[in-house]
Amino acid sequence: MPRKTIFFIGLLIVAGLLYFKDDIETAASGFHVKVVDYQPPAKTVWLDQNVTAARLRWFYHADQGTRTFGIPLKWFTALEQPTVWPPFSAAPRLSETNYLGRFGFIADTVIPGNPDALPIGFAPSSPMADANGAPWRNPHTKEDMLGVGLTCAACHTGSFSYRGTEIVIDGGPANTNLFEFQKSVGLSLLLTRFWPGRFARFADEILGKEASVDERMALRGQLDLVLKQYANINALETKVAANSVEEGYARLDALNRIGNQVFSIDLNNPNNYASHSAPVHFPRIWNAPWFSWVQYDGSIMQPMVRNAGEALGVSAELNLLDESKGLFKSSAQIETLYEMEQMIAGKDEPSKTKGFDGLASPKWPENILGQINMPLAIEGGKLYKKHCEGCHGPAINSKALPQDEAYALFEDDKRWIKNDAGKRILNVELIPISHIGTDSAQAEGLRSRTVETPANLKIKSGSFGPALGELVEKTVDYWYDQNNTPPEDRKRINGYRPNEIQAPLAYKVRPLNGIWATPPYLHNGSVPTIYALLSPVKERPPIVYLGSREYDPKNLGYVSDGKIKNVFALDTSKRGNSNTGHEFSNEKGTGVIGPKLEEDERRALIEFIKTL
Repeated sequence: MPRKTIFFIGLLIVAGLLYFKDDIETAASGFHVKVVDYQPPAKTVWLDQNVTAARLRWFYHADQGTRTFGIPLKWFTALEQPTVWPPFSAAPRLSETNYLGRFGFIADTVIPGNPDALPIGFAPSSPMADANGAPWRNPHTKEDMLGVGLTCAACHTGSFSYRGTEIVIDGGPANTNLFEFQKSVGLSLLLTRFWPGRFARFADEILGKEASVDERMALRGQLDLVLKQYANINALETKVAANSVEEGYARLDALNRIGNQVFSIDLNNPNNYASHSAPVHFPRIWNAPWFSWVQYDGSIMQPMVRNAGEALGVSAELNLLDESKGLFKSSAQIETLYEMEQMIAGKDEPSKTKGFDGLASPKWPENILGQINMPLAIEGGKLYKKHCEGCHGPAINSKALPQDEAYALFEDDKRWIKNDAGKRILNVELIPISHIGTDSAQAEGLRSRTVETPANLKIKSGSFGPALGELVEKTVDYWYDQNNTPPEDRKRINGYRPNEIQAPLAYKVRPLNGIWATPPYLHNGSVPTIYALLSPVKERPPIVYLGSREYDPKNLGYVSDGKIKNVFALDTSKRGNSNTGHEFSNEKGTGVIGPKLEEDERRALIEFIKTL
């Protein structure tokens, strides 16, 4: 390229940067994307968890009505990665599998032969609206633009690798860094708008090379609207940054993010935007439909309120401002959310002969991770009965236990109650923080947060939890009313549970089947392995490095040595990140729940946990 041409292009860039200086500074602030190095696995395997491959493929990509990134699917697949080197050349696609893998997203190869499939948890959606609420149409073809968003599978499908083999854990905790990926999308959009050559390539793909100048300008106007939306959100993030705790890999401040989406962004009220003060480890979801409190922290009772709230939190469209369009009208797909819940629950209630139906917890793959030492596991079973069974209940279907104990949990009638349809559900216990001693930030934040809502929404409570429950219920009821859903069907889709919300200073305990496949540990992910969890707090690592995929079959968790470039360093000295509590120690204090376990006892318990 001639030197004069390069100089002229440089002047245009400088002029553009000066003209849009304020917008660029607002949008680009904090757009430093930090993601781990990633090598795709040589082989990926799925364990038998009682769901067919075809059903899993549906679950991975079923439309929940979400538009997580605020852009159409066609934009998402056309965007280039946020890199500017080499200059003036096309960068690889943002949606390229290995790039998404750096953020922890899992390639969908459950059914071979579809290399272009979106990653697990990404779903094409229905026609979407722009930030002004108008139908989003292609300026050239005038066709509706279809959305793309995350589903529950994005956060509740786990994976880890061992010696080149990736093991997918359906219903397990994701190892994603969603916040960094959202920044990556924002930076990619910003570069598309301002970096030389990018917009032209983008417009050719979205509109076609034959599109007119006016149509290209209209596309640029759509891009500017999206960038303004990203800049507004970035400004809100900046406002609360001083009180926020970085989430990093494998964690998300889910409830606060849902609240920010519906009460601040959807309601256009900056006062309702809260800091991300209590990131939590993505919970496992097998058996969860059969629990009395279905949210991981024991705050939500009704499955549909939890599931619809999740869809709203990852940006399903929601109208809270324009009464003429129907308040609480949403793109959330209630039928799909119900069908997903049924896949996880199965058809039959828990029983003494079959245990839990539906999505099963994974079984330790001895052919990959090594054989279980059964004599040692049997000794560990005795320790489990002594130290763990009181809270977590009898172990489920462990071959290290006598046959008559395999379904002991289902014979303990004191632990079971009936839902409104007369089916058995497990009455999970809530353990006070004053006893368990784990980090209190999540529970205290849920109890203390308040929100402002306008009178026309008729939300009675200003307390965050009850207000969110009311808002989600009104959204679901709007869908029921529009679809003339009979009362009995509403009860069925709601899971035969009332919409009860609570904010206890306590955390929920549940059976430990499959726990070996769900690192990191404690509700905030502050402990990397089960071995560390069974150790006194002073022996637990003060810094936990998250982002590695490599599994540690000896200690049961992720390898956490900080050797991989750009791993996230979780500092357990920060509020929200504490690794205290649930402690076995001979020292007295809050959170000590049992005596110190010697090395051989910890190893025996670990071997037993492999059988769960």
